[in-house]
Order: sequence, then structure tokens, then C-alpha cells
Amino acid sequence: MKPQNKFISLVLVLTSVLSIGCGGKGGGKVGLASDAAQKVYVAPGDKDEVYLFTSGGFSGQVGVHGIPSGRLFKIIPVFSVWPENGYGFDEETKGMLMTSHGFIPWDDSHHPEASMTKGEQDGRWLFINGNNTPRIARISLSTFETVEIIEIPNSAGNHASPFLTWNTEYLMAATRFSVPIPQRDIPIESAKEGKFNGTITMVAVDKNTGAMSIKVQVLVPGFNYDLSACGKNQSGDWCFFSMYNTEQAYDLLEIEASKNDKDYILAFNWKKTEECVNQGKGKEVPSVYYRNYKPHAKPAISERKTTVRMMEPKDCPGIMYFLPTPKSPHGVDVDDTGEYIVGGGKLATVIPVHSFSKFVKVKDDPQNHIMKIMDIPV
Repeated sequence: MKPQNKFISLVLVLTSVLSIGCGGKGGGKVGLASDAAQKVYVAPGDKDEVYLFTSGGFSGQVGVHGIPSGRLFKIIPVFSVWPENGYGFDEETKGMLMTSHGFIPWDDSHHPEASMTKGEQDGRWLFINGNNTPRIARISLSTFETVEIIEIPNSAGNHASPFLTWNTEYLMAATRFSVPIPQRDIPIESAKEGKFNGTITMVAVDKNTGAMSIKVQVLVPGFNYDLSACGKNQSGDWCFFSMYNTEQAYDLLEIEASKNDKDYILAFNWKKTEECVNQGKGKEVPSVYYRNYKPHAKPAISERKTTVRMMEPKDCPGIMYFLPTPKSPHGVDVDDTGEYIVGGGKLATVIPVHSFSKFVKVKDDPQNHIMKIMDIPV
């Protein structure tokens, strides 16, 4: 059969199938394209079942889609200028993009997290990170507008944020790439000498207004901290951070940062840390960063901050532990009971699962395999 005749035959077959599906005596919805379209169709004026908030990556923004319709409702301007409505250009919003490095008109946005009450999304706010210039933004879910952006000082790379505690008491942020703290010019080779550090930052969220403020930054060894999750129910006072590059490599990372058989998941007791800070532990250190916020129908306000409270683990013993975990875990999750802490496999061909109850029993036993972070130089 000639190619042209084959094509004509195929069209006739498809036409017959579609005709049977749409106009058969059974009157059912057994058709092909029409049936698929009906499954996702949402009539004008009706609402979708779910709304999906997507990180924009290098766009720096947040997208809002309806499910099942797939409709794009809005691009919410967050960390980057947006010519469509003048965000970042006009005097009313320009201040939202101010940082300690000046006006930064772009970023790399990751990990939208909705505010929670007792572990359930409550529809008040959406938080998202700026990965390049370390920042966290708060979006109002009443207006779908960015209303606040806070910069995270003493950090390089903000990929490990903004992970929420059980009742949105805090947003957790960790240093993706460790740096000299305080920032100074030193040889890169000194990373191997322990002169680089990371920080775990607790960003407090006002339960009524959502306003963000840095409660404390805790110094940690100079590893690469990454995706995390806070505990639930019985482990609700803890947050768990995956990490890699415990080798503290600075060159040929694909090779040098993958030599150790194990890395760690950092178990961080935010509740005990909060208590220590309230007792006056730690000290104020010079750190310049900005908090920008947008009052309703008024120009954005940029507040320049000059100090942050800094604490070392030794100032509050028992707040941090390292859970040995197979090579370079990327990401961690906690089951709904709060018992199981699951590390994401990256270079290891296994999915490690830690027991929270067993961790609590053995964490202070000097003979166990869990390392107290206070015993490691920072």
C-alpha cells in the first residue's frame, strides 16, 4: 500500500473510533480526547480542587496553577523584577529587592512551604527561599502578593530553607556552602583547617501578622547543609538537615566531596535552642542584612539590620547531634507519627531510616554511634 493510502486509512479508522465514542447508542463517555478533557474541565466561575504553588527557579518568582484544570492563574513576583506590573521598578515595590549587597533584581527561588497549624496547612502564608542571595520571602495567600522578604546573613547559598516547624513558630535555614564567619579574606585551603563554618538560622514568624525576624544563628562545622524537614508529633521539637561534603573539600568536588563512606543528618532541637536564647545565651555580633516589607497600599519599607544573635552549640549543650547516614544524603523526610526520619539516597544505593525513639534513648550515651556536635570543633 502506498504511504498516502496508509495515511487515509488511518484517518478513517480514527474517525470511526471517535464517532462510536461520541455518538454511540450507549450514550456513555468512552471517547478519547473528549473524555480526557472532561476529566480536567473546570467551568468558568468554578474552583479547582487544589492550587499548586511552584517555585520559579531562576525566574525568582512563584507560579500558581489550578488542579485538575492546569490553568495558570498568576505569576507572583517575589525576588525578581517583573515588567508586567512594574514590580521592582516602581517606587512602591523597589524596596522589596534591597539587600546588604544593594539592589538585587533577580534570584533562584526554591521550596515553597505553606504555613501550618498543628502540622496542617492553614492557608495564611506561603514562604519561599532565595538561593543565590540568601533570603526568605512571605507571600499572603489572601492577596497572592509578596508582603515581606528577609535576608539571611552569615550564609552562602540558601537552598536549605524555608522549612517550617509544626505550628509555623520558625522557618529553618541552613548554609548550603560554608564560609568564614565573620566574613573575611582567607585562603580557600583553610577550609580543611576548620576556619569555615555553617549556620543554622531560626527565623521567627509572628503568629498573628506573619512578620519574620531572626531569632538566632547557631554555628555548625563547615559542611554543606541541604534539604531538611522538621519533626512531627513526638519529634515536633526537632528539625533534621541532610548534608554532604563532610570532607570539607574545595576543589574537584565531584571526587573530593564524595570520599567518605558516610555523611550525616543533623538533628537540631529548636525548642531547646529557643529556651537557651530566651535565657540570654549567645551574643550579638555585627551582621548587616535587610528586612523589607510592604504595608497595604503603601510603598515598601526597607529596614537595615546591623547585628544578629549568634550562639555556639557549647553554649546550649544537647541541641545538636549528627546521625551517621550513607554517603551524601540529599533531602530528609519525617513520617506523620514523627518516629521515622528518612534520608534521601544520593550517592548511596540505599534509603536510610532513623528511629526517633531510639535516637532519644541513646543520644547522650558516650558509647553510642551518634556524634554530639558540641564535641566537634567549630
